[in-house]
This record gives sequence, structure tokens and C-alpha cells, in this order.
Amino acid sequence: MKKKSGNILIVDDERNSREALCGFLQAGYNVTVAEDGLRAINILKKRDFDVVLTDLRMPGVDGMAVLKETCVKVPPVKCIILTAYGSVDAAVSAVKLGAFDFLEKPLNLDRVELVVKRALEARDLTEENLELKKQLNKNFSVEKIIGGSLAIHNVIETIKQVATSKATVLITGESGTGKELVAQALHSLGGRAGRFVAVHCAALSPTLLESELFGHEKGSFTGAAERRKGRFEIADGGTLFLDEIGEIDPSVQVKILRALETRSFERVGGTEPVTTDTRVVAATNKDLGRLVSEGRFREDLFYRLYVITINMPSLRERKEDIPLLVKHFIDYFSRDNSKKIDGITDDALGALMEYGWPGNVRELRNSIERMVVLSRKNILDINSIPVGLKHSPAARSSGEKGIVPQTTNIHDAERLLISKALSDSGGNISSAARELGISRRTLHRKLKK
Repeated sequence: MKKKSGNILIVDDERNSREALCGFLQAGYNVTVAEDGLRAINILKKRDFDVVLTDLRMPGVDGMAVLKETCVKVPPVKCIILTAYGSVDAAVSAVKLGAFDFLEKPLNLDRVELVVKRALEARDLTEENLELKKQLNKNFSVEKIIGGSLAIHNVIETIKQVATSKATVLITGESGTGKELVAQALHSLGGRAGRFVAVHCAALSPTLLESELFGHEKGSFTGAAERRKGRFEIADGGTLFLDEIGEIDPSVQVKILRALETRSFERVGGTEPVTTDTRVVAATNKDLGRLVSEGRFREDLFYRLYVITINMPSLRERKEDIPLLVKHFIDYFSRDNSKKIDGITDDALGALMEYGWPGNVRELRNSIERMVVLSRKNILDINSIPVGLKHSPAARSSGEKGIVPQTTNIHDAERLLISKALSDSGGNISSAARELGISRRTLHRKLKK
């Protein structure tokens, strides 16, 4: 057996079986043995293991109890069930409860080596997922904005800087980049007592949009059976998010401008002014300056909105964030669909890195959801990727800008984190590992790779 590393616990009440398996695995792994389930559980409470191989049928504390103990470890230990002929149904049930796999006795040693190797690979992927998640929680998220790139860092710093002001903010960027997440972060960090209210302006006709924004009086038009508050009024003391503001009709732009300048407005069909303390955050995927020059957007409203701008970068402009986003979405959709997906292979991630993502983060999110839902394995691979993504040119983008993205892979993103940690610690491996939230062994393995 080729020399490998890994800590393995063997649990079996049959001495000959236990010693034979131990002798075989000792050639490549650090092996500990336990002669019953109770002793195994006590060992697991005190020490960390990568893989546990446990007999299913044992007197007293059986293999199912050992399995439960491996599942509560963080991260969970990969547990392989050993079962005699005739107990396969019970072993399958154990797999459904969280066991990694099962092996029938008498054991085929080639099969043992293969399953242990797969379990260790899955364990490594689980560790990497948890490590990246720690980095997300520690360094790279404001609300649901995920990323470690310089572009996202600049967005987050701007959000923090302007969140508590009352100034109007204009968020620009392509569709699917996450502009509404920026608006939600501004509201959340701003500490305003009122609600966050969103209006998608392009979805409504000018008449309906005016009523939606400013409300209406009873009898102001056919169907207006009672007075109704508009979104400006509902968001009093909070934030009103006007998405796709570049699509608003000029007749409604006039009323929005007045509301921004005077902090008051009149309901449709009304004459009494309504005053509110509503902060407006707008977003657009259009070039408002060009719309102004074409006479399709009011210049005075443009300058009133253009007090503070935040540009949300496209996904192809921050491709180093793709591994973080992929792992975040795998984790989210696995929980949401009650599936056990441990991670993604390097070749599959490489394919996702090469794609141009014209739909940006929204397209990536939807693609990962599809991959998780349709996957029949616990690790996403190249075959999980939707056909449209695999056979699209790597340079595909939104078309207008004609940008050809650079290709990269998961190691580029990891190098950024590791290099920074090593630099901050003066090259001290132990300090860098603590900063990254990983073990020295894992850091050495990544550096060697």
C-alpha cells in the first residue's frame, strides 16, 4: 500500500478481524483500535479521527451508536460500516443516517483501500468547505455579500462608510450582480427604525407605479375604493429601494424628484402634502448619463440621485470570488433540499471558473441550485454542470462590454488567503494556520500542493 496520511479508528469485537484490518491499514495510516462500541465512543470524545471503520453488530453498544458519535463531531468523521452477510439492509439504513459507505465481511482488502481513500478525499473537501466558510464569516461578508476580491472589499468599505448617512445612494451594475443586497446592507447597517421597502419599477406601468409609490385617495380613479398608502409612506423612517430606476416614465420622475428635494408628496387624487423621513436607494443596470443625453431621463433627477454611487462589479471582474460563492451556494441549497453534498471536484470548479457568467451571481446561484437538486452523488463533478455552461465559450460575457475573462482555479483563491496569512504572521506556519482557522497539517498540505 502506498504511504499516505490519516488517522483511522477501527472498531470490532472480533479480535481476528480487528487485528487483520489493523495490520493492513497500518502500512499507510495512523491506526487506533477499539474492541467494543463503548470504548470507541470514549476515544472519539477525546481524540480526532479522519475515518472510523466500525462493525455494525456488537454486544452492548453497537455500530449505530458509534455512527451517531461520528456525526456530531465538527466536522463529521467519515464512518464506514462493516457488516456480515445478511445484514446489508441494516448497513444501507446506516448510510441513510450519515455513514459514508459500508463493506461486507469477509473484507476484500482492495475494496477496503479504495473506500478508505474515497472517505479521506471527502473528508478533505469537507474541511476545505468549513475553512472557506470561516473565512466568509470572519472577513468577507456584509449581510449576504460574499467575496474576498479587492472589488468587493471596496464595495463593502463604501457601504460601511455611507450607511448611517441620509444621502441618496445610486447602485450601478449589470443584472444579477446583487444590487439589492447592497441596498439591504445599507439599510441594515444604517440602523434606521423603519422598514426596507423595495419597488421594481420596470414591472409597473407609469400610472400603477405612481400609485404604488405615492398612494392614492378614495375615488381618485376607477377601482380606488379606499385611501391607500404608497411605498414612500410605508417606508417612513426606513429605506425605499427603487430598482431599475432607469425604466421610470418622465411623468413619474418629476414626482420622485420633488419627493427627494422636499421630503413630501401628494397622494394620487389628493391635495394635502404627506411628509416622510424616507431614505431612497436606487439601482440601475443602464447608463443614466447616456439616457440623460438622449432625453429619456431627467438631468435634475440624475444629479439628485448621483450623490453617492456604488458600482457592483460583474462576476467576470471578480472571478477569484467564484470558489467562495460556489461553496456558499452548495452549503445553502444542500440544507434547503435536505441533501448531503460535501463539495465540488477541482475540474468541475475549474469549468465554472472559465465560464463568462453573463447572468452574473444570479446565474451562478441558479446553476448551483440545479446541480445540487439533480445530483445523485455527494460530490458535484464535471457531469453535474448544466450542458449550456459546459459548451459555452469561456469568453462569453454580457456582450456589450466585450470583456474576455481570465481563467483561474480554486488554488488561486486559496493562495490569496494563505499568502496574506503568511505575510501577516511573518512566515510563522502556526500563526498563519490559526489566522486561517485550519490545522498545521492542513496548511502544510495546501502549501505542498
